[in-house]
Amino acid sequence: MIRLFVGLALPAEHRQHLAALQHGLKDARWVAPENLHITVRFIGEVDEDVAEEICGVLNHIRADPFGLTIQDLGTFGRPPHALWTGVEDDAGGALAHLHANVESALVRLGLAPEGRKYTPHVTLARFRKSAHLGRLGDFLEAHGALALQPFTVDGFTLFESHLSHLGAQYTPYAEFDF
Repeated sequence: MIRLFVGLALPAEHRQHLAALQHGLKDARWVAPENLHITVRFIGEVDEDVAEEICGVLNHIRADPFGLTIQDLGTFGRPPHALWTGVEDDAGGALAHLHANVESALVRLGLAPEGRKYTPHVTLARFRKSAHLGRLGDFLEAHGALALQPFTVDGFTLFESHLSHLGAQYTPYAEFDF
């Protein structure tokens, strides 16, 4: 069994900029800079033969290159369990369209549909339930107006996720160009 998700890699300069923000919150478990990405669709654990079938259907997805902008900061959950930066889709909704095409292809293959509304973001940190988040408000106020330069997306990646006691490590399983 392998654990997979479809995602978009960030440009190195964007990962470096986001990594520079990763301090000042005592109980944050920061995502390693090399693991910062935009998830298009989480898949989960599948057999290797299913992974090859997934590659086959993803290989048929077509799109034109499109632009995205990383901006703003926010949290998920009450109490917060994750710190994220938002992703602004281009005016034509190309990322939403890519997500819909990936979702449709995976459901046609027999995978269960995603149950949650798609909210594109980059997870910067995770918090344990017992985290002391006294400085989170200050952090959001200081960095909340984050706005990075737009970048062009010219493909997507099927990532393999390796879980360990040190956190997840993501490695490309297959790459798909537009």
